[in-house]
Amino acid sequence: MKTKTPKTRIAAGALFSAAALSFASCSNYDSHAKNDAATGALLGAAAGAAIGKDSGNTGTGAALGAAVGGGAGYAVGNEKDKRYYR
Repeated sequence: MKTKTPKTRIAAGALFSAAALSFASCSNYDSHAKNDAATGALLGAAAGAAIGKDSGNTGTGAALGAAVGGGAGYAVGNEKDKRYYR
C-alpha cells in the first residue's frame, strides 16, 4: 500500500471540502442558522477526520469536528438571521 504524501492529503481534503460545501449550499433550509450549521458540520467533519487520521482516531476526529463546526456554523448563521429579520 502506498503512503500518501502531504500534497495528496491536502488535495484530497480540498476536494472533499469543496464537494461538501457545494452540497450544503444547495440546501433549502428556512434560516441561515440551519444552513450554516449544516455547512459547518460537514466542513468540521472533514477537517476532524483529516486531523484524527494522523493520530489513528478518524471517527472520533470527524465526530468532534462535526460538533464544533456545526456549533460554530449555527452561531454565525444565527447572527445573520438577527440582522436579516430586523
